[in-house]
Amino acid sequence: MYQVGELVLYGSTGVCRVEELREQDFPSTGEKRLYYILRPLYEDCVISVPVDSDKVFIRPIISREEAERLIAGIPNVHVEMYHSRVSRELTEHYEAILRNHDCGSLVELTMSIYAKKQSFQEQKRKFGTVDERFLKRAEDLLFGELAAALEIPRDQVQGYIASKLECDKAVG
Repeated sequence: MYQVGELVLYGSTGVCRVEELREQDFPSTGEKRLYYILRPLYEDCVISVPVDSDKVFIRPIISREEAERLIAGIPNVHVEMYHSRVSRELTEHYEAILRNHDCGSLVELTMSIYAKKQSFQEQKRKFGTVDERFLKRAEDLLFGELAAALEIPRDQVQGYIASKLECDKAVG
């Protein structure tokens, strides 16, 4: 069970703080159920979810050390672009990766879509809206979790990664 104040990754919402644990009564069934009250860090809303729910993914955010290791490993990530002219296939492919809720998979996904975008620009081709939408979703989830783990503002994550990789490159 997560504790009040703890940061968790909640489904496709991203990083949330556990604001409270609240017991809800259901007079019609006589049932009582314990709920997490979650406040997303990057959205203005409150989410109520049963503690014993298995319908939506929830896990603790990665640690600072895991975030640093993930960033340090970026130069070794193998980028494989996924192409399909059928937007449904493209959507299913990207959705399957997002459902992993894994930061390493998000790094690979953002890098592969970004590489695809660069390739399209070089060929003076139009970059697809499905690709663009999933690049934004993956970046939002990844940068949100990295920001929380590293305790920096989300809009500074990209610069943080670039400076870390530049430092590692200069040292190596």
